[in-house]
Amino acid sequence: MGTYYNVKEFGALGNGRENDQQAIQRAIDLCHERGGGTVLLEGGVYRSGTLYLKSNVYLEVDVSARLEAWGDIECYGEDTHYNRYRNEPELDRCWIYAQDAENIGITGYGELNGRAELFPCEGSIYRPMMIRFLRCRRIHISNIRLMNSPSWTTAFLDSEYIWIHGVQIENEKRYNGDGLDFDGSRHLYILDCRIQGTDDNLCLQAGNPAYPVEDVHITNCSFSSVCAGIRIGLKSIGRISGVVISNCTMHNVWREGIKIECTEGGSISDITVSNVTMRNVRRPVFVLLNNRFLPEDLGNSVELTEIPEIGELKGIILRSLIITDDEEMEKTHRRFEDDVMGAPYFGGIRFDAEESHPVENVILQDIIYTGIGGVKKEDIPKEYPRVLDQKKDTRQEVSGNYYPDWSRAAFMDLRNVDNLLLENILLKLIHEDEREKVLLEGCTLLKEAGITIL
Repeated sequence: MGTYYNVKEFGALGNGRENDQQAIQRAIDLCHERGGGTVLLEGGVYRSGTLYLKSNVYLEVDVSARLEAWGDIECYGEDTHYNRYRNEPELDRCWIYAQDAENIGITGYGELNGRAELFPCEGSIYRPMMIRFLRCRRIHISNIRLMNSPSWTTAFLDSEYIWIHGVQIENEKRYNGDGLDFDGSRHLYILDCRIQGTDDNLCLQAGNPAYPVEDVHITNCSFSSVCAGIRIGLKSIGRISGVVISNCTMHNVWREGIKIECTEGGSISDITVSNVTMRNVRRPVFVLLNNRFLPEDLGNSVELTEIPEIGELKGIILRSLIITDDEEMEKTHRRFEDDVMGAPYFGGIRFDAEESHPVENVILQDIIYTGIGGVKKEDIPKEYPRVLDQKKDTRQEVSGNYYPDWSRAAFMDLRNVDNLLLENILLKLIHEDEREKVLLEGCTLLKEAGITIL
């Protein structure tokens, strides 16, 4: 990758005490000005605030080095775009930033450590994201360890041709502990990664209609999260399509494994999930089509100013899934001390939509699901809210993202799905459960073959 620029030659000390920000930035700038190459960190612990990566520059952290975030928020620039969730302005700043750049990357077998413990867990005081790239092309993130981000680990915005390979992410010390987040980005190749966090491990969002999310490959990855494994949507102003998820494992995910939500108009289509094993994943699959605008609560896209029309959600194949609960799932799981994420009455596969805007063209095939069960009817409310068109009906009790926090069925609750095919599904309870095992409501069933309940 061209010429190497060792940051120690630019005055970086790498002693784990001083701020090496200026020296590292000088190396990046000179490397860029001379046509590109690699900025190398080796043999030490380096610390910095915001670094601006530029075209044709790779930042390599050698196995002998660690790059750590500087603990003073004033060392993080205010010119690093912003977080696109309306309710999270405290996450606007970031540590490593690039804008309108191409042929860039972060590589090496070393570690980037965000030192999350130096920043507040929540509230109005800023916490930097680790990496944010805006309108960039041809990005490589490989073999690096991304540890302890104060908020999201990465945000790739309106970018394309992104390869992420062999990356380990551990982000478990703060709220908003996302792993890989992509908004308005396409041609994504994510493979051989291991991600642990307190929020969405991997997230595909469409907050900008001008930048569709498409041609996405996620394979050979491991996910573990207090919240969700893979989330597609919520932010769905634009289009998300052409997503392939295969050969992955999920374990100890306290909310959803695969979560697909079209909530802001737009469209989500052509999603395939195959050869995935899930162990102790509270709600293995969650699919929702609705419309919402809640800036005062869980947030919406900054670009959204009113309740949108309901969009479209169609073309989902879930095949060759093995889902297994054990005794761990008898517990109520929390994020930190007070934030309940899931309990036995929350589990199951769920599809839901407003009755005149169904999810369309869905295949569930070759699934083995061993659920914890153990729920009594008295444990859950009698009334289960419907998905409503909130542009026409503004009642408060409406089925949505985090409500209801209970399930009507022990295994599968599929409501308002057109052109549904169910085949070769084996279901088994560990403890007897008083709820219905499978519920189909308002569905157009093309085929139901071989649903067996042991």
